[in-house]
Amino acid sequence: MELTRRHALAGAAGFVAAPLLPAAPASSAAPIADKQAPSFYRYKVGDIQVTVVSDGKNVFKLEDSFIPNAKRDDVNAALEKAFMPRDMVSIYFAPLVINTGGKLIVIDTGNGALSKANSKGANGLFADNMAAAGFDPKNVDIVVISHFHTDHVNGLLTAEGMPAFPNAEVLVPATEWKFWMDDGEMSRAPAGRMQGLFKNNRNIFEAGLKKKVTPYEWGKEIAPSLTSVETVGHTPGHTSYVLASGSAKVFIQSDVTNNPNLFATNPGWHASFDQDGDVAEKTRRRIYDMVVAERLQVQGFHYPFPGLGNVVKDGNGYRVVPASWNPVI
Repeated sequence: MELTRRHALAGAAGFVAAPLLPAAPASSAAPIADKQAPSFYRYKVGDIQVTVVSDGKNVFKLEDSFIPNAKRDDVNAALEKAFMPRDMVSIYFAPLVINTGGKLIVIDTGNGALSKANSKGANGLFADNMAAAGFDPKNVDIVVISHFHTDHVNGLLTAEGMPAFPNAEVLVPATEWKFWMDDGEMSRAPAGRMQGLFKNNRNIFEAGLKKKVTPYEWGKEIAPSLTSVETVGHTPGHTSYVLASGSAKVFIQSDVTNNPNLFATNPGWHASFDQDGDVAEKTRRRIYDMVVAERLQVQGFHYPFPGLGNVVKDGNGYRVVPASWNPVI
């Protein structure tokens, strides 16, 4: 039946005159969440599956000593350019779980269970997120450590001081091991942070692991499909890796840079965490020139989660282009 203008007007008038139906009772609002969903992200390198597992992040006030060779105004300008708050620094943490098909490998272990308690759940989340990703630490075959800073080694132990990966072989850089286990180096270390690192490393590796580690050299395949790469400066034995399967590769940069919005953009800036700032800067430029030239994807421990991207030249520095999120593996 054709709807005439008279019918339409009559219908509209009836609608206006009709009493409104009683409103249905509003549904109760969902409870407000107080934490994020478990944070992990998977991708493949050839036949190998990589799971990036978030250990959370740390946020602290910007101090002039954080980047001693940069002006505070310049650091704040870099933060603002990256849409980050002035006078505050955010550092992210992302260990890896690598499934080669024959071995389960962990690279670095995060801040550990005690840090989770002290940070009120902001970091120290690796164990929880690893379990949420479906991994049992008892099934880990190899743990690879890039260097001996707390955010990389503290997760080797549980809150009770027991080995967190009881059946794993723990691989450590030979140069790093020699430095931190040297009593002479410990006696000469400046008071404060460096003395604290020596004490922490002795607690982890001597008291906790009873020195049951395997030192490895640079330039060798130290685990299936994983080759160690010398990237010193951040620490004396700081190490990165190339993970390769078939023609696919990813460069696992460890701490070649900290937050890339500061230190990739400004490779000449020296973080207070860098034990030798001049050497760390040379390493940073050398490595980033290499990954740019070879168009290698880069996995960054301190990149914003999940930390996978490509590096491009950008003026006098570099810029990290995050890899597109992929809903399938």
